[in-house]
Amino acid sequence: IVTIIAIGMTVSLTVGGFDLSVGSVASVSVGIVISMFVWYEQNTFVAILAAISVAAVLGLINAFMIVKVKIPDMLMTLATMFVYQGIALTYSKGAMISEKMIMPNGLVAPGEISGVFAKLGKVPWIIIIMFVIVILVHIFLTYTKHGRYMYIIGGNMEAARLSGINVDRYRIIAYVLSAILASIGGIILASRVMTAEVNPGAPYLMDAVAASYIGLSIGGSGKANAIGTLFGAILIGILQNG
Repeated sequence: IVTIIAIGMTVSLTVGGFDLSVGSVASVSVGIVISMFVWYEQNTFVAILAAISVAAVLGLINAFMIVKVKIPDMLMTLATMFVYQGIALTYSKGAMISEKMIMPNGLVAPGEISGVFAKLGKVPWIIIIMFVIVILVHIFLTYTKHGRYMYIIGGNMEAARLSGINVDRYRIIAYVLSAILASIGGIILASRVMTAEVNPGAPYLMDAVAASYIGLSIGGSGKANAIGTLFGAILIGILQNG
C-alpha cells in the first residue's frame, strides 16, 4: 500500500511538484469504495470506478489551483490534505463504515462486501497489483516521450516551455495520476481491512514521502523513479517491522 501511494507521489515529483494530499485522497477512496458495497449494494466494478473517479476529480482540483491559479504546490496540497480529510469525515458522518453497521435512520446497512474485492488486499494479489503498477509507471516514465517530457519539466520548467512542451498539461496529468494512484492504494487498504475507519490513509503519507525521497538516491541519479521508490518502500517496511 505504501509503495502504490508513494508511486503516485513519485509521478508528481517528476514534474518538480509535491503532493501532500495523497493520504487524504486514499482516505476518501476507502470511504467511497466500502460505502458503495455496504450502503448502496453496488458490485465491485462500480465501487472501484466510483472511488477512482472521485479521486481523479480531487487531483484535478489540486492541478487547477497549482497550475492555473499559481498557488505553490506544497501550500496547496497541504491545504487540500485537510479539506479532503474533512470531505472523508463528512461523507462517513464521522463513523466507521462496515458491514451490518447501524445507519443514521436506525436500520442495518443492507449491503455486503464482495468476495472478489476482499481478495485484492490479500497475498498474492496485493503483491501482483503493486508490481504491475511499479512496472507500468517505470515504463511510462522511462521509455515514453510523455515520461521524458515530465522529467524535462522537473529539471527546467522554462526550458521545457521554450522547447515547445505543453508544460501545464503535463503538470495537470502528473497531479491527476498522483491522486488516482493514491486512490488505488486506498482501495487496496479497504480490501485489506474490510472497513472504512476515520481517516485511514493519514498514516501512509509520511511513509510515502520517505519512500519516494529514498528512491531519489537509489535508482534515479537524483531524479524520481518508480524502481527507486519500490526499494524505498521496502526499506521503510523493513525498518517498521524491525
